[in-house]
Amino acid sequence: MVVTQENVAVNGSSRVSPQEIADILRERIRSGELRTGDRLPTQAELAEEFGVERGTVRQALHTLREDGLLTNQGKGSPPRIAEPASALEEPQPTMVGLAPRLTDAFSTAHVRIDAVCLTAESLMLALSEPVRHIHEGRTRPESVDVRILLPSRRINLAFPVPVEGRDGNDDPVHERWLAQRNAQARVLQHNLLALRATHGVDVHVSFRALPFTPPVKLYLLNGEEALIGYYMLTRREEEWESHTLEMYDALGSQSLLFPFVKRDGQRERAFVEESQKWFDALWETITTDLTLS
Repeated sequence: MVVTQENVAVNGSSRVSPQEIADILRERIRSGELRTGDRLPTQAELAEEFGVERGTVRQALHTLREDGLLTNQGKGSPPRIAEPASALEEPQPTMVGLAPRLTDAFSTAHVRIDAVCLTAESLMLALSEPVRHIHEGRTRPESVDVRILLPSRRINLAFPVPVEGRDGNDDPVHERWLAQRNAQARVLQHNLLALRATHGVDVHVSFRALPFTPPVKLYLLNGEEALIGYYMLTRREEEWESHTLEMYDALGSQSLLFPFVKRDGQRERAFVEESQKWFDALWETITTDLTLS
């Protein structure tokens, strides 16, 4: 069984946010439960399923349309699942472009994925597609080595932060981020390590803690490709453990990923190689052990 965010309580809140609904529906699309051309359930049906108001569902669907996963919604008719984007060399939202590229990366015998990110959410969701391909027998790598750099729990993050600033040691925004970071990383780790028992794949998943907040997300695939995206800050509100959090946050799943592939020319090769050197230097020098607790 592939664990998803539907199986893990990430923020401890009984209220489901528009972003969480979008993530769950996005995972259903990635897993094939919802296929190209399928109609989504109605807003009323989704509101009943998630126990929210229709306005919350509408916000979630707006996010998925912006990501290119849904067709334009006709009047009185639920949207359909859109055709996958074909122009892979063009910048795409993270949750559109990352999964297909990871799936391609998993077609090699020895897979190496390096990532720098604020949380493991996008990577966790996108990896479900190549993992599913392995379970279906469509690909069979001999080894998978994944290294992930995440911010340390001990630092004062540049974001997310409360709009009104921090109040001493009581920072529910930081606590929420830490709960998400740990829960998503554990799901990712579980899904990959399970491939050892089910398919005999030699899997290694490692985490290190950054002493700073990364302003960008970076994914390095087999040393041949680099995907980089900027964290765009926005002011937003979210309910978390009886708190109403007003914060400046980055919605990483909506970041455009810019692809650089070695084979595409000297400039692209230099970017991939320098990005890999940068990652390796961080991994081997100023980062520290990271415990998911």
